[in-house]
Amino acid sequence: MQFLSGHERERILGMRGRTLAEAYPEQQRAWERERENFRAVLERYGVEVLRPRLLTEAEKRAAGAAGYANFFVRDPWFTVGGNVIEGCPRFRHRRLEVLPSRPVLRDRVMESDAAYVALPTPELPGLPGTQGAQGAQGADGPGPFPEGSDGPGPFLEGGDVVVLGKHVFVGRSGLASDDAGHRWLAQYLAPQGYTVEQVPLLPHVLHLDCALGLVREGLLLVCEDRLPEGLPAALRDWDRVTVTEDEAAALGTNGLPLSSEVYVTDPAFSRIGKELSRRHLTVEYVDFAVSRSLGGSFRCSTQPLSRRD
Repeated sequence: MQFLSGHERERILGMRGRTLAEAYPEQQRAWERERENFRAVLERYGVEVLRPRLLTEAEKRAAGAAGYANFFVRDPWFTVGGNVIEGCPRFRHRRLEVLPSRPVLRDRVMESDAAYVALPTPELPGLPGTQGAQGAQGADGPGPFPEGSDGPGPFLEGGDVVVLGKHVFVGRSGLASDDAGHRWLAQYLAPQGYTVEQVPLLPHVLHLDCALGLVREGLLLVCEDRLPEGLPAALRDWDRVTVTEDEAAALGTNGLPLSSEVYVTDPAFSRIGKELSRRHLTVEYVDFAVSRSLGGSFRCSTQPLSRRD
């Protein structure tokens, strides 16, 4: 959890064996208020809000010693054009995170013209008969993959996937999406005319949207200190609001554009908001301090099924 601050890591580790509501009930209530305030803003701008269900007790038990999480809906699945794609989180405690969204996917996607596909299930390292147990070559380098490691993938998380028309950027730091996930997505989308480009991140950066945010065509937020090879060529001519490392660590690039004219962020990022206002955007502020302390913000908390803008 090197992407979290020391204080946040200690607090989350202090939850071992307990839910957030059990460990920190006041924080749980504040977190729920944040989500309701955010929903009110979304609905005010005409966004239909669909909520995933909770994990069931059986699903929690099935997670076993790895544990479970159901904080953010961005990572376990994502949309690219007319494709709804279930990815696969790298962390073992997030592998069942897609299940609470399945009712939405079943009711809305299966009844639509969208293609609904899923990444291949990654093998579990250390099990008899798997490549990991035999020490075979994995997607990111040679085995063996010891028990307790993440294994060879493929891994692909929605926080790493940023879509610009027919150009898809996939972040890679070593904490989430891997080369195997990138190659799978590139091969799947190629017949539809998409280009999928991998964007290297520094090792402490969880996802691409923790370093880069597309606000509207021609305008972006970026912490270039987190991009060892700089901005992708397709974005280098765009107007940019520079985000500091401290702001990026607090998820300053992880706001949410509701249209080409409206952007949602936390009041902690009023400096960034003022820069966007100068560029003629309406900036909506919602206090998201608890969500951000758990490692995600507005983009992490949403997942579009379709867009009108």
